[in-house]
Amino acid sequence: MRNLKISEKNKRLNLNSIAYIIKWVSQRGVFMNKCAIILAAGQGKRIKSDLPKVLHKVCGKEMVNHVIDTLRKSKIEDINVIVGKGAELVKSNTSSRNVSYSLQEEQLGTGHAVKCAMEFLKDKSGTVAVFNGDAPLIKEDTIVKLFKIHEENNNSATILTSILDDASGYGRIIRNGDEVLKIVEHKDCNEEELKVNEMNSGIYCFEIEKLVECLGNLSTNNSQGEYYLTDVIEMLKDKAERVGALVIDHEETLGVNSRLQLSEVEAILRKRINNKHLDNGITIIDPMTTYIGADVEIGQDTIIYPGNVLEGNTKIGKGCTLFPNSRINNSIIGENVEIQSSVILDSSVGNNTTVGPFAYIRPESVVGDNVRIGDFVEIKKSTIGNNTKVSHLTYVGDSEVGESCNFGCGTVTVNYDGTNKHKTVIGNNSFIGCNTNLISPVTIEDNSYIAAGSTITNDVHSGELAVARAKQRNIEGWVDKRGLIKKK
Repeated sequence: MRNLKISEKNKRLNLNSIAYIIKWVSQRGVFMNKCAIILAAGQGKRIKSDLPKVLHKVCGKEMVNHVIDTLRKSKIEDINVIVGKGAELVKSNTSSRNVSYSLQEEQLGTGHAVKCAMEFLKDKSGTVAVFNGDAPLIKEDTIVKLFKIHEENNNSATILTSILDDASGYGRIIRNGDEVLKIVEHKDCNEEELKVNEMNSGIYCFEIEKLVECLGNLSTNNSQGEYYLTDVIEMLKDKAERVGALVIDHEETLGVNSRLQLSEVEAILRKRINNKHLDNGITIIDPMTTYIGADVEIGQDTIIYPGNVLEGNTKIGKGCTLFPNSRINNSIIGENVEIQSSVILDSSVGNNTTVGPFAYIRPESVVGDNVRIGDFVEIKKSTIGNNTKVSHLTYVGDSEVGESCNFGCGTVTVNYDGTNKHKTVIGNNSFIGCNTNLISPVTIEDNSYIAAGSTITNDVHSGELAVARAKQRNIEGWVDKRGLIKKK
């Protein structure tokens, strides 16, 4: 048997070798830390709103959350959001994203905003990207490519840029081949620089340690009296550091400073979302009049007619038909479902079910397979079992309804006594006659029948017929005695 005992000297040699390898690998970026900073402290005066600018929604989602979610899809987990005016609102609307925050109490420029994240950058090495919280159109593959080019070229900084026919008002990218020499603001450009049509998007990648060093040397020695992040580029070039650029479609870099720009960005993203679904085998009869949120998922061969609004984390299965003018929010719709002119909120609908027209399925409702929810039916916080029919003019609230039940027109589960809500339980294979009131709490067991026009206040046991209505009386001559007969 070979002696596998390792001497203390060999242990030390092995540990030293491991340490050397780790250092070598780390220096070459194999273990490169990747993180991001999102600038979200702007007041947004031109948008004229009490709501922080980055919280205005595009296709149903806050702009800053668009940026966060795209970063997460790009495998960037460590994200810091710079907050300022309305900081608590921004925090509460992004809290589910598991990000950290830095506070910019005064808005003293983009450089100052990044300086406010020094605690976030402390003791970090690798690459940090800086994004704008009011630019929600940035794509996942662009972010991946930005980091890749930055690392492969050993850049100290990499700038996202765009080529415009008219770059007026934008900072110009002055370069020598694939290397950026400087960024010149429009007002500072000479005659030759004004001819340059490559603009600065305000989105960057930096080597963290070099960025931190430069941030410490930023000054406000400029006409605006602000700290410019673009000055970091100049500082890096003064040190002969390499600065690169990635040219992308200008559309991705569009920021929002007004309601008009918000509508323009909304239109672009709506078209992008609709095109994605069309490419995935969805029929959208009229994309111009169809609103689909950014996080909505839709199965193949579903047909969507005009006027539909699909919002939130809605998931729609294969082969569904959404006839005109429905709203579905944060709901799960099964396969082969038909929905017409109805509202479904925070609920689920099973396979082969029909809903509407003019049905209202309120939050926390679960509708089973092969169910009929007809016209002017309202379901509230209730479970509807498979193969049940609730065909028209009925309210089912706070109820548990079994399988293969049938509701007559005008049924009401009376769930509120003026103080508290109560539950109604209806068993399998039960029949509820027209114009029935079920006064909860009440239980209707399996295979029960309720006569039309009944007001049920007590439990009905399996196999029973419940009749709860006053006996009819016909009083002869009553109309004539009161002089109510109308003469021709």
